[in-house]
Amino acid sequence: MNINITSRKFKAKDSLKDHINAEVNALTKFNDDIMEANVVLSFINPKDSIKEAEIILQLPGKLLSVSESTDDFYKSVSGAATKLERKLKKVKSKKLAKVR
Repeated sequence: MNINITSRKFKAKDSLKDHINAEVNALTKFNDDIMEANVVLSFINPKDSIKEAEIILQLPGKLLSVSESTDDFYKSVSGAATKLERKLKKVKSKKLAKVR
């Protein structure tokens, strides 16, 4: 799986990049068909310190996108990954239902 990390208007630290890689790679246990992941980090409102993480997963024939806004990038990435877990489980259950 290819993981692209984009940070808008700032430079992401290596520890944040490692956290993102760990969270996104953990999603492969819910779906092995993930081809690419794009992670976009940005400040929604710099003075209020609201940080947003958007994760876009590319599956064969599908594109899953979620975003999470909190006061910390680590929390935002973890929250977005949790949302993607739910979506990947739903996709897998629909796929299994079609097979039956």
